[in-house]
Amino acid sequence: MSGKERENWYKHARCLLLGVLATVAIATEAIAHKVEISGDVGGTIHLEPNDNPQAGKATLAWIALTRKGGQTIPLQQCNCQLAVYAEPRQKNAAPLLQPSLKAVTAEKYQGIPGVEIIFPKPGAYQVELKGTPKAGANFKPFQLNFDVTVAARAR
Repeated sequence: MSGKERENWYKHARCLLLGVLATVAIATEAIAHKVEISGDVGGTIHLEPNDNPQAGKATLAWIALTRKGGQTIPLQQCNCQLAVYAEPRQKNAAPLLQPSLKAVTAEKYQGIPGVEIIFPKPGAYQVELKGTPKAGANFKPFQLNFDVTVAARAR
């Protein structure tokens, strides 16, 4: 193999490797977000940083709500309530937290439900979002339940 052929082979191999790494990064990001569906509403939750919340540390959580067909449901169109439960969740258990939602902009979404949550300790939780349409909005009432694992706070 000549020097020029070897150089071209290395360039080709580097391009293939970069393509594989980019594909893995995109796939990892898609897997990280958790998606739930209720009736004609879908929700994708994301927790900062990188869907790995830590106990005792403020976590920005946002939920991209969309109705069937892909149209975004902003918080201004939804009577939404968020509750956080410890797992395993007992029937009729009271929520540990019921933080107030605010409209946030995240990734390509504008005005979606968001909240800052401080999970009290490491472990399993369920984040529940219930919603009904405000006047003029067109979607069915929904309840989305997202399982969240919280890590110990890094020291």
